Amino acid sequence: MKKLILSAAIVFGSLSIYASTITDAQPVKTSVVFQSEYTEINKDDVPAAVKTALETAYPGAVLEKAYKNDKNEYKLDISVGDQKATVYSDANGNWLKI
Repeated sequence: MKKLILSAAIVFGSLSIYASTITDAQPVKTSVVFQSEYTEINKDDVPAAVKTALETAYPGAVLEKAYKNDKNEYKLDISVGDQKATVYSDANGNWLKI
């Protein structure tokens, strides 16, 4: 009988571990960043600093399309040989990570 009571106490004790609550839990904070809308612009409207940075970073790259947002950031669709890519730059020719 003692073994039965002791076994029951151990089983109920181990189950109560999972029933405890965490009191130090912090609420999860999420943030959503909306990317500014880019509007297509003429390739000739891209600043010289951006074109120079493009030629320096990607020799032989051809500018296919150019886009600009309200923050004066540029989205450039380029092709180098048979590969295509999209790169982002500010008006001073600094590359952005999006």
